[in-house]
Amino acid sequence: MENTAPQSKIRSRRSHQKSRLGCRNCKKRRVKCDEKKPSCVHCLNHSIECDFSISTPTSASPSPPATSSGRRPYRFKQSKYQTLASPSSTEGDRLPESNSVAIQCDLSASNSTTGGISLADLQLFHHYLTSTYRTLAYEPLDRNRVWSVHVPQWGISFPSILHLVLALAALHLGHLQPDLRDQYVLQADDHFTFGVKSVTTVLSQLNSENCQKIYMSAVLICLVYFGHGPQPGEYLVFSDQGKAEWLILMRGVRSILISNREIFSGILTPQADDSIQDIKPELQGELLQHCNHIAEIQSLVETQDLGPDKGMYDNALRTLLDIFEEVYQVRSADRDGISMLHLVIGWIYRLPEPFILRLENKEPLALIILAFWSILLKYMKSSWLFLGWDEHVILGIRASLAEELHKWIEWPINVINT
Repeated sequence: MENTAPQSKIRSRRSHQKSRLGCRNCKKRRVKCDEKKPSCVHCLNHSIECDFSISTPTSASPSPPATSSGRRPYRFKQSKYQTLASPSSTEGDRLPESNSVAIQCDLSASNSTTGGISLADLQLFHHYLTSTYRTLAYEPLDRNRVWSVHVPQWGISFPSILHLVLALAALHLGHLQPDLRDQYVLQADDHFTFGVKSVTTVLSQLNSENCQKIYMSAVLICLVYFGHGPQPGEYLVFSDQGKAEWLILMRGVRSILISNREIFSGILTPQADDSIQDIKPELQGELLQHCNHIAEIQSLVETQDLGPDKGMYDNALRTLLDIFEEVYQVRSADRDGISMLHLVIGWIYRLPEPFILRLENKEPLALIILAFWSILLKYMKSSWLFLGWDEHVILGIRASLAEELHKWIEWPINVINT
């Protein structure tokens, strides 16, 4: 009998080009390498060094011998920073010398002989987990353990966060060990460079899945900027030359927040602080003095011919008075400077763009108002991140104002210098 069953079609496999000459990073991750030079797309997106970018071939390092259990021991990339001492070490306990210039790290590849995290970087990661994170938030209020748990976890899969966390830890170590600060700053600068480069590559792909990680990267960039300490000619919202670097970073954070409203959800949902109550009687007189001097600036605004801009200046002063009151409520609860970060920086963040432009252009009345805001930086100095910023900003404002206007900022200068 003739077989009338329909013939089953045999599907041919779609031909594809195999990547036999891919870089070692792609092979290690078991992803197809596009073999583009001088760096493949995967390495470029992860901000890690690609084999193709190495101009001179080097012989492969021999694999470490297997242990009795059959597993190969962990290997650490060497780093030029391994001459740094650990936080608790003495001068004679420094790590061994190394001529390697490896700096980029990948925690997920720490058991590879060609990748992984350097011992010096591991030191930074350990310091962040045991010390630095405690300086970034009021710990009892960080109920979701954002800084202690989630940020380091995100760093394992999100390169920009990892590099920026290590940069911040390096700067913190530099603060704790002033004799080694210059070396730690160099280490922080390298990680900062890779962190910024990495987050820049994914900004165009901002979505609901990665928005919190991109936002936290931007916050870390701002914190690293403060941790570096004041730089000559840079005064946060204005500069001696060109655009102020920190203001550019702040605008970047604002653009991220505007583009995605899902950021403050889940573990980043703001936590209510019921312990913030009234202002202590011993601080009320101090606050009243600030308010009286700000009232003098409000009177100055009334005498100026500002046209339609008058309302903008009035609003800046009115909101500044509100921030002073909130800061004194925080101080009354015996909180340190980092607890005021959202208030102090929030005033700058919410300023309308026309007012920011006047600050950038060093418009005298705008600078006088900023001088009173700089008083709040003094109350941030209990945090290592904000040491010296109050003196630096007020000196920049004074240098930018004509001498006959200095009388209007005498109060901020006296408060900051005492």
